[in-house]
Amino acid sequence: MIRIDRRAALGLALGTAGLAAGRAAAQPAWPSKPVTFLVPFAPGGASDITARAIGTRMAQAIGQSVVVDNRPAANGQAAARMLARSAPDGHTVMVGSIGVFALNAVLYRNPGYDPVTDFTPVTLAVTTPNVLVVNPEVAPVSDLPGLIAWMKSKPGEVFHATSGIGSSPHLTMELFNQLTGTEATHVPSRGGAAAVLDQLAGRVQVSFQGLGSIIEAVRDGKLRAILVTAERRIPMLPNVPTAAEAGLSDFVVSSWQAMMAPRGLAAPVQARLHAETVAALRDPTVATALEAAGYSVVGNSAAEYAAFQRAEIERWRRVATAARIVLD
Repeated sequence: MIRIDRRAALGLALGTAGLAAGRAAAQPAWPSKPVTFLVPFAPGGASDITARAIGTRMAQAIGQSVVVDNRPAANGQAAARMLARSAPDGHTVMVGSIGVFALNAVLYRNPGYDPVTDFTPVTLAVTTPNVLVVNPEVAPVSDLPGLIAWMKSKPGEVFHATSGIGSSPHLTMELFNQLTGTEATHVPSRGGAAAVLDQLAGRVQVSFQGLGSIIEAVRDGKLRAILVTAERRIPMLPNVPTAAEAGLSDFVVSSWQAMMAPRGLAAPVQARLHAETVAALRDPTVATALEAAGYSVVGNSAAEYAAFQRAEIERWRRVATAARIVLD
């Protein structure tokens, strides 16, 4: 028979309880103060819209204010470097785009941060397909085969507008050219709205644009949508085929917004931040507003987002290398 000294057992129990309490006390509290959402672009863009939608709902749930801090500069590089230097306590996070979390690492010789190793992933928040649109007054085509034939008949005469060099629409057109053997000269504009205006004015004939930026022009007949770069047709443009339906395979492309925290974020804080972010995204009011703006809500796990991010970096690295796009 094994005898247990009651006093020793009591001491062991108290010691174990004390150790557990000590560990609990050592875990960082979140949130213990207002949370800042860094947004690497100006108000009104996709990152800003997504951040404000999440932040409004999250503030109600966590009992702290969520402050959106817009830091537009250098294609998001300045804000990303700021995030990398921030304390890894969950009180400073970023809602940023495919450009910040994937394309800058591909396009710039030295963006000043590594989008994988400098950050802690939280979630892929939303995606939106790009739409291939033409101005029918200067590009008299109605489907993909007609567009390809028309572009090939006008070497050096076809222009496409984007929000800037290295943007998602820019690389999407480069991939399109590589897959179809076409050519279109890039005309970077000062933002997505300016690119759409250039096309509406007839200064460029064709472009890839985010769904939200062209939906009204397509509905009004001012622009003609040739295809969407989504896996399946989208409710906002139900009569527009996917790339695969139009005859172009391996052309599912999305612009996206994700949430990242600084490297070294404690696992319990990461888990809580992820849970609150996903809860905000799946709130019916938030989800409806984002979907009305042309976004598809994702809210996947941190591991799923990290794998997706790495795959995106490698995909666009191949496209940029083939197109010989390198920025200083």
